[in-house]
Amino acid sequence: MEKDESPRLKYYMFDWDDNILHMPTQIHLERKTDEGWKAHDVSTAEFARIRKDTEQYRPVDGDWDRAFSDFYDVGERGDNIFLEHTAAALKPIIEGQKEGAPSFHRFRKALIKGRLFAIVTARAHGSRSIRRAVEYYIDRVLTPVERKEMVRNIRRYSDLFGEDVSAVSDEEMISRYLDLNRYRGVSSPEFQELIGRDTGDSGRPEFGKQMAVREFVQHIVQLIRSRGVEAPISMGFSDDDPHNVEAIEDYLEEELAKEFPDIKFVVYDTSNPGNPENRKVVIRGK
Repeated sequence: MEKDESPRLKYYMFDWDDNILHMPTQIHLERKTDEGWKAHDVSTAEFARIRKDTEQYRPVDGDWDRAFSDFYDVGERGDNIFLEHTAAALKPIIEGQKEGAPSFHRFRKALIKGRLFAIVTARAHGSRSIRRAVEYYIDRVLTPVERKEMVRNIRRYSDLFGEDVSAVSDEEMISRYLDLNRYRGVSSPEFQELIGRDTGDSGRPEFGKQMAVREFVQHIVQLIRSRGVEAPISMGFSDDDPHNVEAIEDYLEEELAKEFPDIKFVVYDTSNPGNPENRKVVIRGK
């Protein structure tokens, strides 16, 4: 637990697939061969590498909705599919057989510290589906000691923001904390209705992620200003897709760093976890 009475206010935005967890969900594509176009399912990590190669790869029948059918709250498993795939991805990690994706431990630390965060994924799941997966992560990954530390830190931030939570149970504190976070599948009808704009499809999520970043920054700034809290602010964003990283860096430089000059933005490129150099970019307000 941090001892600083006026801690730096740190907030985080996390992509999910191959950034926090290596999910088993497949994208249904077709690949060009000498015999014509053939079915070719790929992982999200592979898709991040090839998605600009429109000469060799295309969605099934040219339909991105079909290609990403397992990334929606529809189909045979409905809104359970994201939770089920999260559980499948976590199982070998919990059993000590595999490591998480590059930001797995950064996300875990953010939870333990009680930091507010946003999940910003290209998926089209609703916020309820994503939140259920976060709750599952907390239940399965955090130890009892870490969970207690998380609650202590949530209470500490509540004190900082002038809230009397002395009579609030630990479980209610966690629920209130999760209520303040954001869970955005930027290709979902829910998110598009929220921002009042068409964000495109899961195959081209850059604009949707920019809008989700803006929405979370505005949410945090409004929260801080409404409480009259004065403290340094930093906001981190991590993603394994270089195209998304570039789009967010550009958006922060050209838009949000000017609009919110007092915030320090930090972008983490997790596309190459084996090479820790040049993976962190700091963008300061202007």
